[in-house]
Amino acid sequence: MDTTEEALREQVRARYAAAAMQVTKGAAAACCGDGAAAASTTSCCGPATEGIEFDEFSAGALYSDSEQGELPAEAVLASLGCGNPLAVADLHEGERVLDLGSGGGIDVLLSAKRVGPAGRVFGLDMTEEMLALARANAAKATATNVEFLKGTIESIPLPADSIDVVISNCVINLSVDKAAVLAEMFRVLNPGGRIGITDVVADDLSPQDRAERGSYVGCIAGALSRTEYLDGLVAAGFDAPTVDFTHEAVPGMHSAIIRARKPG
Repeated sequence: MDTTEEALREQVRARYAAAAMQVTKGAAAACCGDGAAAASTTSCCGPATEGIEFDEFSAGALYSDSEQGELPAEAVLASLGCGNPLAVADLHEGERVLDLGSGGGIDVLLSAKRVGPAGRVFGLDMTEEMLALARANAAKATATNVEFLKGTIESIPLPADSIDVVISNCVINLSVDKAAVLAEMFRVLNPGGRIGITDVVADDLSPQDRAERGSYVGCIAGALSRTEYLDGLVAAGFDAPTVDFTHEAVPGMHSAIIRARKPG
C-alpha cells in the first residue's frame, strides 16, 4: 500500500476501535455515514428509530425485534452497518458462513443460529477492540459454532473453497483495495457458493462527487458505483451479479443489496 492507503486504513481502524470502546462503556456506536447523512432524518443505516439505546442513525433499526431479542445488547449497540445481510443471504442448516468486517458480531451471532450446530460462522475483523467485544458477545450468547479471526478483508486467513456463503455489512466501501476483496471472496467460496452483502453504492458519480458527499471513513467517499461493483464482480469470476438499491444514504448514494454466485 502507498502512504495514502495506509493512512486511510489507519483512519478506519481507529474509528472502529473507538466505536468498540464506546459500546464497551455502555453507549451505542454511531452508524456509518456522516456529513450530509448526519444532518438528515435518515442515514446509510436507514430511518431514525426509537427503542433501546440506539443513537438516531443506529443500524440496530434494521434488525427486527425478534432478531435483536436473540442477542446480547452490546452486539446490537455495536451494529454499524447499512443493511441486514441475513435478510438476503438465505442461510441454511449446516452451512459455513464468513462475515467480512464482523465488528461486534451481530451478523455472526444471528447467522450461527440459522446454520445450527452442524454449521460454522467465521467473523473477520482487523480491529483488536472489535474482536474483543465480539468474543465477549459470543460468550454471552453461548455461541459454540463461531470463530472470530484477525485479518484484513483483502487477505482472508482461510483456505480456498472452504466457505458456502460470504456476508458483509457496509464494510467493502471502506477497503483500500476493493478488487482484492472481491477476488478473496471468490477464492474462499466453495464452487456454487454465494455472496449476500449490503454496502453503500453510488450512482455513476465521479470520485470527486462522492468525496463531496461524505468522508472515506464515513462509508461515502470510498464507495463503488453500481457499474463498478457489477464489473468488479464479473472480473473476479462471479456469475449473475446484482446490485439493488434499498434506500438513499445521501444524494446519489444508496444502501444496496449485492448478490452473486461462484460458478459450480
